[in-house]
Amino acid sequence: MKYERYRRNPVVHFPEREWPNKEIEHAPIWCSVDLRDGNQALIEPMNVDEKMEMFELLLKLGFKEIEIGFPAASQIEFDFLRRLVAENKIPDDVKVQVLSQCRQELINRTFEAIQGIKNVVFHIYNSTSTLQRDVVFRMNEDEIVQIAVDGTRMVKEGLHKYDGNLQLEYSPESFSGTEVEFSARICNAVAKEWNHATEAPIIFNLPNTVEMNTPNVYADQIEWVSKHIEDREHCIISIHPHNDRGCGVAATELALLAGADRVEGTLLGNGERTGNVDILTVAYNMFSQGIDPGLHIEDINEITEVFERCCKMEVPMRHPYAGKLVFTAFSGSHQDAINKGVAAMKERNSDHWAVPYLPIDPADIGRKYEPVVRINSQSGKGGVAFVMDTVYGYKLPKKMHREFADVIQRISERDGGEVQPQTIMDAFKKEYLDLKEPFELVFVDIDDNTGSDDTHVALDFKYNGENYHSEADGNGPIDAVKIAIRQCIPTVDFKILDYSEHALSTGSHAKAAAYIEMEDARNGNTTFGVGLSSNITRASIRGMFSALNRLAIRARDYV
Repeated sequence: MKYERYRRNPVVHFPEREWPNKEIEHAPIWCSVDLRDGNQALIEPMNVDEKMEMFELLLKLGFKEIEIGFPAASQIEFDFLRRLVAENKIPDDVKVQVLSQCRQELINRTFEAIQGIKNVVFHIYNSTSTLQRDVVFRMNEDEIVQIAVDGTRMVKEGLHKYDGNLQLEYSPESFSGTEVEFSARICNAVAKEWNHATEAPIIFNLPNTVEMNTPNVYADQIEWVSKHIEDREHCIISIHPHNDRGCGVAATELALLAGADRVEGTLLGNGERTGNVDILTVAYNMFSQGIDPGLHIEDINEITEVFERCCKMEVPMRHPYAGKLVFTAFSGSHQDAINKGVAAMKERNSDHWAVPYLPIDPADIGRKYEPVVRINSQSGKGGVAFVMDTVYGYKLPKKMHREFADVIQRISERDGGEVQPQTIMDAFKKEYLDLKEPFELVFVDIDDNTGSDDTHVALDFKYNGENYHSEADGNGPIDAVKIAIRQCIPTVDFKILDYSEHALSTGSHAKAAAYIEMEDARNGNTTFGVGLSSNITRASIRGMFSALNRLAIRARDYV
C-alpha cells in the first residue's frame, strides 16, 4: 500500500461552527439531476423515449425542479427539451434546469432551447479548485473569477431573448477542493454582477464534485461560505454531493445541518464514478424520523422498476430501502426480535412503528411483509413462527416455535439455501395437519346436553387401519375423547399439557386452528398437534389426533 504517495486534504479551521448542535427539521428543496448527471454516467445513455419515461416518473414523485442537461452541447438533450415543450409536458409549477458553461455561444444556444418554458433554472459553472486552476486551466484566482462574472453577464444580457421566469444558478465546480475564502469571493462576485436581474433568489450550488474528505469537513465548508456570502437572505445555498468516499448521504445530511437549503441528486445514487447522492435514501431517512420528505415515494418497487428499465442498471440487493434484501432477516436472533416487535405493536395497538432491526415499516414504502423474514440454515425459531403468522395466519404457541423450527432447519440443511414460505407451509401440513397414521379420526358426535356437567362423545376412529367405535363421558370434549380412545386402546396413556386456539379468518366460513401440547405419560416425550376446522371443538379434537400421531412417530412403541 503506497500510502506515502497521498496527502491529506486540507480541513477548515472553524471552531465557531454551529451545525453539530442542529437537527434536520424539514425537507430541503429537491432537484433531480437524473436526466443529466445520472444519464451521462450510463454505459448506454437514455434515448428520448426513456428520458420521457424518467421525466414523467420524476413528476409523479413530486419533484418541482428537474435538470434536463446540456441542451447547447447535446443534440439529443436539445431535442428532448423541445419535445417537452411541443407536447406540453412541463407543469406550470415545475422548473426545468439547464446547464451551460460560461461561453457565449453555449449560452445563446441554451436560450434557444428554453423558449416556451414557463420556469427555468439557468445553471452556469466553472471549476475553481486549486488543482484545476493549476493543472487544467493554468489561471490565477482573478482570471477564474472573471470567467464566472462574464458568464453571469452573458445570461443577464440574454434575458431579453426569454419571456419566462428565469432563476440563475451558479456552481463553483470542484467546490470541495476550493479554499472557502475563494469560494465566497467568487459567489459574491457573481451576485454583484447579477444584481437581482430577476426576482427569483440566486442559487449558489456548492458541489462535493469529488468527495475529498469526511462529511464534517464538507459541512464546515458549507457553513463557512454560507456565513460569508453577502445578501444571504436573497440567495439559496444548494449542494450537489458525490459519493467517492461512500459518504454522500452523510455529507448531505451534515450539509443540511450547516445551512444548505437545496439538494441536487439522483434516484438510487446513479451518477459519475461512485455516483451522486441518493435522494431517495436521504428522503427515506427523514421519513424514518417522522419528517415529511416532501416527495411521493410510497412505492419503491415502481421507482426501481422504471430506474432499472431506463438506466439499464440493477439496484444492488443491499441498497438502502430499495434493495431486495434490506428488509430481510436470515439471522435467528434478528428474526426473533422482529417477531416479538410486531407482536408487541399488535398487542398494544400502537400507532408508532417500533420494531427491532426494521427502521421503518416496509409496507409504508410498498414492500410486502412476506420477504421480511426469510429462512435458511442460519435462521431460528422466531423466523419460522413469523412466516407462519404473517404469510399464513398461524399463530404458533411460543413453546411450539422450537419444535417446528427444527423441522425447517433440517430441510434447509438437507436442501441447502433458502427455504421458501410455501415449502414451510408444505412441511407444516405434512408434520401436523395431514397425519393419519396410526390414528385417524373418522367421525365424532359431541353432546353437551346430557343433563349433567359431563360431555358425551360418540367417536369413530381408525388405529393401525382397524376401525373402532367408542362412546364416553368427560368433563369436556377433549377429556371425553381421551377416555373414548383409551377404552379401545388401553396402552395409550397421555396428558394434555396445554391448549390454545385462534381464528384463521373471519366470516361465516371462517376456520379455526387449535394447538394441543401432549405428553406421553410412559416415556415423557412431548409434542404439539394442530387441528383445523370451521368448528373449534372439532379443530381441537383433530389437534389431539395430530399430537397422538406425532407421539407415535417419536415412540414407535404403541401396540
